[in-house]
Amino acid sequence: MKYKSNLIALLMAGTFFSAAAQQPEVIVVNAAKSEGKVSPTMWGVFFEDINMGADGGIYAEMVKNRSFEFLKPLMGWSVQGKKIGEGDLLILNRQGANLANPRFLRAAIKGAAKGEAGMSNEGFKGGMGVKKGLKYDFSLMYRQQSPGITLHVELVDGQNKVLAAGSLKPADASGEWKSQELSFIADATAAKARMNIWFEGSGVLDMDMISLFPTDTWKGRKKGMRADMIQMLADMKPGFIRFPGGCIVEGIDLANRYQWKKTIGPIEERQLIVNRWNVEFEHRPSPDYFQTFGLGFFEYFQLAEDIGAEALPILNCGMACQFNTAEVVPLDQLDPYIQDALDLIEFANGDASTEWGKVRAGMGHAEPFNMKYLGVGNENWGPQYIERAKAFQQAIKAKYPAINLIFSSGTGPDNDEFRYLDKELRSMKADIIDEHYYRSPEWFLKNAARYDNYDRQGAKIFAGEYAAHIKGNAIGSNRNIWQAALAEAAFMTGLERNAAVVNMASYAPLFANTEGWQWAPDLIWVDNMNIYGTPNYYVQKLFSTNKGTQVSTALLDGKALSGQDGLYVSAVLDELKKEVIVKLVNTNETERTKQVNFEGIKKLAASGKLTTVKGDLTDQNSIEKPSNIVPAESMLKLKGKNAVIKMPANSFVMLKVSYK
Repeated sequence: MKYKSNLIALLMAGTFFSAAAQQPEVIVVNAAKSEGKVSPTMWGVFFEDINMGADGGIYAEMVKNRSFEFLKPLMGWSVQGKKIGEGDLLILNRQGANLANPRFLRAAIKGAAKGEAGMSNEGFKGGMGVKKGLKYDFSLMYRQQSPGITLHVELVDGQNKVLAAGSLKPADASGEWKSQELSFIADATAAKARMNIWFEGSGVLDMDMISLFPTDTWKGRKKGMRADMIQMLADMKPGFIRFPGGCIVEGIDLANRYQWKKTIGPIEERQLIVNRWNVEFEHRPSPDYFQTFGLGFFEYFQLAEDIGAEALPILNCGMACQFNTAEVVPLDQLDPYIQDALDLIEFANGDASTEWGKVRAGMGHAEPFNMKYLGVGNENWGPQYIERAKAFQQAIKAKYPAINLIFSSGTGPDNDEFRYLDKELRSMKADIIDEHYYRSPEWFLKNAARYDNYDRQGAKIFAGEYAAHIKGNAIGSNRNIWQAALAEAAFMTGLERNAAVVNMASYAPLFANTEGWQWAPDLIWVDNMNIYGTPNYYVQKLFSTNKGTQVSTALLDGKALSGQDGLYVSAVLDELKKEVIVKLVNTNETERTKQVNFEGIKKLAASGKLTTVKGDLTDQNSIEKPSNIVPAESMLKLKGKNAVIKMPANSFVMLKVSYK
């Protein structure tokens, strides 16, 4: 009997030790131990007019070169019909009469019937996307030198089938510039249509600002923005939107820099410039890429307000792109640049009695935009940048001490330029330092703990531009694979854990046209008719829509998980929604299981929402398969205050549990 009882004891002990060995390791999330507040601006979006992001992108204008101001005045246009002869269509220049928009087209037509004399516009990259049943608004500015011409406007597909048509007879014969519109509804769909204008009759007609917009714009605003693209941003609930870039802020040279005052006021008075991405990459030439500024600073501020984001404009600091010309304005000539910054703050925040507040009110926004952030320069470096940064800081803080100023730390996160700028900016007591990193997925995994030891009392960090760039020969949207997004998710757990010092972050670039991109990877891809979010987009969205209000500790054996066993973890508490949110990234090729124990909370819900994003490392989304990698939701039952979470191979998992 004694032998039998010993055998039973040994078997029971073996069962106990086997069960103990199979118990998952425990991650302790202590909601009562705050690691710092999460800024409402923690996750935002970065917009730049690159990859046809504005013209041909979110700005819904369908006519390319509507005012004939491109370097080649008829770029985008072609002459149509047998009754157009030499000199019947001429580009004229008002010269000093209108410096912002000097050119216009003069049509001298002699007894033409419809279809015999006209011109056609090809639209932006890939043509014009036309949707069946949608109304389109055509407009132009005109001046009749000799009345007698009727315009027939039509949209046609690649086989010259008419999709929509209407007629317009200029009504004013005073010889002054006037505007006139017509609308028509498409009775068929075409992804690559074009617009024809046929002249009928005899006369001489001057034309400018020839425009076509769909009516399904964002919020239904006339001549507004492409709704599906803005909706993708709104769905992210970003804390801020940074604009207008990026490298276009600097310009190829100072003459090509972004000047915000030239982007406000009446559309026809905004001065077009060459987009610097027009010539930046020899392997991706884009000779028809210009900035018309139909999307200008007023529209940017309005967009930020629409989607509940803080406006974060970036201004030129008197330095052009240092990779191009490295042109700088002398320090004794910097005052106009600083004044532009002061005037912008007044434009955004001043009441209607101020000079620039009055301009804003005159554009239809009487109330201030309440701008809180302003960037000084973009990816500038060296002592020359510090000299100019100090001058901006001194002048702006003297007049507007509450404005949070953001300063550049250069183009990379770990070179001599960065270390010099970081030291100098901290000695200046900079509010926020903008760090950029376009690096390999491996870099993002290795640097998830980058901010663990940053000074919590010093400058805050803006992770202003980042994206994981895979190695190899993949181009375009093929660079937006799950491997890159997974590495970004891992890195973002480190940003979230360190929200006490990192208070802003944004992926870059934002948009790309499948037929008109210069730079990849990008967050959202579009063509004329479609749009999809990359795996990177869904990672960004999950963080942004689940940012919480304070960071909670999430420890395994007393340590934060930042790459141990290929795992990355962060946790936040949302005191407004009464939720605790844990984000876990498994970069292993096999499944991992962990138990999460919640402490510091009196009562948890019996179950939580589990969101999982997974896939093979080379998986991606596309126009044809936009939902190949998207979050999947399920419910997970808790045992008291414990949850056992299975993390699939190469996955991002988020558990959200309500509490009382």
